[in-house]
Amino acid sequence: MALFDKTACMSCLTLKELTTLYDIASVISNHYDLETSLEKSMKILKNSLHLTNCSVHLLEEDNYLNVFASVELSTIQKKLSSYKLGEGVTGLAAESKEPVVVENIHNDSLFLNKSGKRDLNNLSYVAVPLMIEDKTIGVLGATLTKTTEIGFEDCVRILTIVSSIFAQSIYSYLLNKKEKERLKELKLYYKMEWDSKVHNFGDIIGDSPKMKQVFNAIQRIAQSDVTVLIRGETGTGKELVAAAIHKRSKRKDEPFIKLNCAAITDSLLESELFGHEKGAFTDAKETRKGRFELADGGTLFLDEIGDISASAQVKLLRVLQEREFERVGGNKTIKVNVRLIAATNRNLEKMVKDGDFREDLYYRLNVIPIDLPALRQRGDDIKQLVEFFLEKAIKNHKKNVQITPEAMDVLSIYPWPGNVRELENTIERVVLLGNEEGGVSKHDMLLLLPALNDDNLKKEYSSIQVSDKRIDVFEKEAIENALIKNNLNQEIAAKELGLTFEQINEKIKEYGILQ
Repeated sequence: MALFDKTACMSCLTLKELTTLYDIASVISNHYDLETSLEKSMKILKNSLHLTNCSVHLLEEDNYLNVFASVELSTIQKKLSSYKLGEGVTGLAAESKEPVVVENIHNDSLFLNKSGKRDLNNLSYVAVPLMIEDKTIGVLGATLTKTTEIGFEDCVRILTIVSSIFAQSIYSYLLNKKEKERLKELKLYYKMEWDSKVHNFGDIIGDSPKMKQVFNAIQRIAQSDVTVLIRGETGTGKELVAAAIHKRSKRKDEPFIKLNCAAITDSLLESELFGHEKGAFTDAKETRKGRFELADGGTLFLDEIGDISASAQVKLLRVLQEREFERVGGNKTIKVNVRLIAATNRNLEKMVKDGDFREDLYYRLNVIPIDLPALRQRGDDIKQLVEFFLEKAIKNHKKNVQITPEAMDVLSIYPWPGNVRELENTIERVVLLGNEEGGVSKHDMLLLLPALNDDNLKKEYSSIQVSDKRIDVFEKEAIENALIKNNLNQEIAAKELGLTFEQINEKIKEYGILQ
C-alpha cells in the first residue's frame, strides 16, 4: 500500500510539472510584453512548485548579468543583484554554460545574495544558463524552500526546460529590439525627403548654365563609389547635392548619414565619427555607434570638413585608407563599407600650404571636386527659387502673400551673401510679416532684406530711407494683426508668426501692445 501511495504521489507530481510547463508555454506565446510574460511564468513556478525568488538575468555587452525580470525583488534589489561573468552562482552558471546548484545558501560562499533579501525558509538555489545554440544570453535562477516538493535533479530538469522556452523568447525580443534601435538611429540621423517633381534632384532648383554643370557632374559620378568633395560658399546647397548623389547611387536604399563637423567640439568629434564604448569618458553611460557605423553600406556626408582638428584628420585618413577604425575607449577593430562625401566653404589649398590641413588627407578627399556657384552667379534661378520658397511658406503658414514684380526685381539684384539659405529665410519672413492685401511692395521688400551693403543697391535705392525704427514698426504691425486675427491668443499668434511664446511675449512688452 505504501508503494502504491508513493507511485501515486510521483504521478501527481509529474502531472503538476507537465501542467506547469504547459501553462508557462501558453503565457509566453500569448503575451507581447516579454517582461510581463516572464514574470507571470515565474509566478506559475512559485505557485505550482513552490520555487521562490525566481529571476532572469540578461548578459549585457559589458559582461555583466543584470536582472531583466523578477517576481519578488524590489527595484533597488534588482539594481543591486548585478553579477560579473563568473561571479557568484549566477555568474558561474553563465560562464560555465552549465546549471549550478547551491545546496545550502546560508553557509556557501558561492551564494553572494547581493540583493540582501533573507528568509530562513529558503534553503537552496539553482541557476540555469539561458542558451541560444552555444551562446549564453542570460541566467534563470530560483530558490528552493522548505515547502518545495521537488529535489535538485527535478528542479534542474524543469528549470532547464523553462530556460529553453525563455531563451528563445528573449532572443527574439533582443533581435527585435536591436532592429528597432537601428531604425531609430537611422530616423534620428537620416531624415531626407525627396521631391521627384523638382528636376529629379531633390530640392535642387535651377537651370542656369552653372547649375547644369553641377547636375551633369552628379549624373556622371553618382553610380561610382568615388569620394567627392563639394565646395562652395555657405548656404549654396552642398548638403542637397550630397543627398542627390546618394539618391542616384547604387547605395540609395542604404543610410545617408550627415555630420556638420563645425558644429561639434574637438573633444566630441571623434566620438561622433567613430562611436564610443561604455565608460570611455564621463558621460559615456552606454555604448554608442558613430556615424561611420551608422552609414555602413551607405553614404556618409561630412560638412565643413575643413574645421576638423589635426588628431581627427589623422584618424579620418586611416579610415579612408583602411576602411576600419576603433570606437573611442575600445580596442575592437570595426570594418565598414562607406562612401564618403565631404564639403567645405574654406580654401583647403591655402590651409594645406599653411600647415592647417594634411596634404595626404586633402588628396584623399579631393578625388572628384564639385564647385557650387554662389546664388548671385545663377541669374534667373533666383526667381525660380523665390517662387518655390514662397509656395512652401504660404502652405506652411496658411497665409497668402504675393510679391509684386517691383519687389521681385529687388530680390533679383540683391547680392545674397548667405546664398540660398538666406533667400529661403527672407521669403519666410516675407510671408510671416507681409500684408495679404496688395502684396509685398518694393519698399516693403527693402525693409525685409537683411542688409543693403552692395554699392549697386545703395546707388539704385538711394532715395529710399531704410531704418531700424521702420522695421520695428513693420514688426509691431504684424504682431498686432496676428493677435487681432486670433482673438488675442498669444500662443496661436506666435505660431503663425514663426515665433516662440516667450519671443512674442517679449515683443508685446517691448512695443507696449495690449497695454
